[in-house]
Formats: sequence, structure tokens, C-alpha cells
Amino acid sequence: MSQGQRKRTGAAPAGGQTRTPEPRTVLELRKVTCAYEAGRPAILDISFSVREGETLCLLGPSGCGKTTALRAIAGFEPVVTGEIHLESRLVSTPGMLVPTERRRVGMVFQDYALFPHLRVAENIAFGLRHLPSDQRAAQVQTMLALTSLRGFERRYPHELSGGQQQRVALARALAQKPVVLLLDEPFSNLDPDMTGKMREELHALLRRTGTTSILVTHDHEEAFAIADRVAVLNNGRLEQFDTPEAIYHTPSTPFVADFVGQADFIPGTIQNGKVSTEIGEFPNQGGYQGSPSVMVMIRPDDVHIVPSAHCPARIVARQFRGSENLYTIGLPSGHIVHSSEASTNVYPLGTPVELQVIATHTVLFARDSAPGPDA
Repeated sequence: MSQGQRKRTGAAPAGGQTRTPEPRTVLELRKVTCAYEAGRPAILDISFSVREGETLCLLGPSGCGKTTALRAIAGFEPVVTGEIHLESRLVSTPGMLVPTERRRVGMVFQDYALFPHLRVAENIAFGLRHLPSDQRAAQVQTMLALTSLRGFERRYPHELSGGQQQRVALARALAQKPVVLLLDEPFSNLDPDMTGKMREELHALLRRTGTTSILVTHDHEEAFAIADRVAVLNNGRLEQFDTPEAIYHTPSTPFVADFVGQADFIPGTIQNGKVSTEIGEFPNQGGYQGSPSVMVMIRPDDVHIVPSAHCPARIVARQFRGSENLYTIGLPSGHIVHSSEASTNVYPLGTPVELQVIATHTVLFARDSAPGPDA
């Protein structure tokens, strides 16, 4: 974000040091509910805010309500309850809906929605008809340069690759200098190699332009790679809203824990400030105050295995993932845990192993709220 985009503050603090101002809030949802059918809300009581220059990801499985939330922000869907504020202006509430064209939002759809009969430059210029021709041409040239599309100005969409089509869609949306850019599963039509490349390009472009953006995705790796903060939705409800690191290491619900990465849940008992489990003792770091019978969340990167002939735990499966091996370890109780090991650490199935667990964060859930270890 440029200095010109930052909100000015008052006098500098004592000592002559300049305090970095907090970015202003660009978008805020306050207890928003949307419904397609009476009595069946698509999103329910959703609240979050987005700061200037920030990238927020709406993350969740199909049907969780993330696209509905995006459409409500864009003005395509009315709200049943709650309010949506854009740049401190009320744009949605029951009975009042500011039209999309008056919200200054940019939109990139899954299929890019390019005009097939218009060339690249004409697609980018489509939303700039209100500008004089010289300003319009200058803005198109700026966007062509920003999105590495110079030399493709006169091509039609069908003459472009999927990645190039996405760049045109981004250029068209950004050319209008939107208050917030909305992206609905923008990588879903790309192959895996191109997806990785376009993620990096999009992330760099958003940073370079200081664009406030919201991206919808079902892919937690995509969300973690791009987002400043992540809103995890499930069945229309917001389960957690936090940084990618907090979402992964300290999930607030078992659903979040399992959705954003491999998670194992091992039964434990809290005694004297410690959590005793089949695979060792852990500190009660979060100060869990519920029932002493809990489930402990363990990530594969918390577990290291060492072959040991006299240990009862055994390797029951291995998945080679290129840069790592993911081992499934069977415990004497019948429960399982997973271990992420270097790709060069290859052990046969059935190998007895010692578990060395170094949990970055001990995350505890009520015994009846977490899925069983074999789920």
C-alpha cells in the first residue's frame, strides 16, 4: 500500500518515532443473513471486516455460503437481516440495496466472463467509457503493463491461454480502480501448474497495486498462500476469522482443524495441568477449562518417527508426496496418527516406530465435539 493510501494520524508519539497508522476499514458485514428459500438461510449472522490493502479469503467446502457472501457484498443478493457497509457507507440492509454499479466493486468470475467479440484492449476498456478517450487509452496501457499483456492487445479471448484470459479479467476489473476486488474461485479453470504460477502473479499484483480484495476458494493451500486473513465458513456460519497461521495452528473448532489440513484427534485426560494421552503428555497451553476428558489435535508435522524394534506403534500406510512422505501410524489402541517425514526417509509397512511428538500448539476440544480418531 502506498503512503498516499494510508490514513493520516495526529502528532507523533514521544521520542520522535512515527507510529504506523492502522489501515482503515473498507468493508464491514454486521450480522448478515441471506436466504434463497424461506427458513433456509445460505449464510447466517455473518460478521467480519476488511482493511484497506488487505486480501481476505472466504474459505469453505461447496455449499457453505462463501459465494453467497461474495454476491451479497457485490450487491447481487439482498440481505434478510444485518448490514453491509462499504467505505463507511451503508449499501445493504433489509429493504435497501445499493445497485452493484454504484458500489465501485470489481468482480472476477470463475469463467472470467470476457466478451468474446471484443479484443483484449477492448475488454479492458469496457468499463472506462466514462473517461475521455486519451485517459481511457492510457489506463488500458497501464493495465496491459501491470498484467504482462503487452503484445496481446489485438487478440480475442479464444486466442489466449487460460492464464492470459485470467489476466485480462483482472486487468478489466482493476482498470476501474475498485474500492474492493471480488474474486470467485479464479483458479478453478486452470491446471495445477498454471494455478501455482497465477497465485504468485495475483499475490504480487494485489500487493503492487495496494488493492483491497476478497477471494472465494475451497482450497486451504490457496487461501494460506494469498490471504492476510481467512474467514472459514461451514453450513452458512462463520467458524473462525483470523490469520492463516492462527487458523492452522490454533483452530477454534474441530471442523476448522480438519478442513485446513491433516488433523488427528487423540483421546486425552487433563490431570494437574497436563494432558495425558496414549502418545505422551502435553501442556494445557490454552488453559482448557471444560471436562477433563478431551480430544487432542495433532498435526503430521508435530510427529516424528524413529524405527525401534521394541515399540508397539507400527507403520500401516505411506503416501509419497514429492517433497515428503506422509506415514499413517497404527497405535496399540487402534487409533491412528500421521507423520510427515522427509521424502528420503522411506520405511517399509509394518515397521515398529517410536513417536517423538513436538506439538507447536496443544489444541484441545471436548471429547464429544471432535471426530473420532479414525474419521
